[in-house]
Amino acid sequence: MPDHPTYDYVIVRVVPRVEREEFINVGVIVSCPAKDFLEARIELDEQRLALLDLTLDMETLRSHLATIPAICHGGDGAGPIGQLPQRNRFQWLVAPRSTIIQTSPVHTGRCEDPCGVIEHLLETMVRAHIPLPSRGEGRLRSNRGEGPREE
Repeated sequence: MPDHPTYDYVIVRVVPRVEREEFINVGVIVSCPAKDFLEARIELDEQRLALLDLTLDMETLRSHLATIPAICHGGDGAGPIGQLPQRNRFQWLVAPRSTIIQTSPVHTGRCEDPCGVIEHLLETMVRAHIPLPSRGEGRLRSNRGEGPREE
């Protein structure tokens, strides 16, 4: 079995109200230096995010999230951070922040195909696989010890 190179990844989260610590996973960043690979993919589910905070400025949020893949790609269009070496860009992106866009701790693995890793992480950590109720439908409320029930 060939020795697969290591990769690091983080999950990108939106934390609409930092004081509540609730978040929605919206993307992944994968770095595999042995393959000269740094990529981010963002999949913002605005409907899910609105369940946490209806007052979010989605246009500004989309704009800020779009900078993450740009920084990964690097070059002139990514500003001063985009000029840094690839590994430094990854370290800058994953540095802890207290803003509404945050990353998980860095995790490490081994792979032959970093693009496949991104797709797997998006499928298992970002994409929702549960139907969301329409507004006003299917809300649950507690019944003091009887468990949740539909209104």
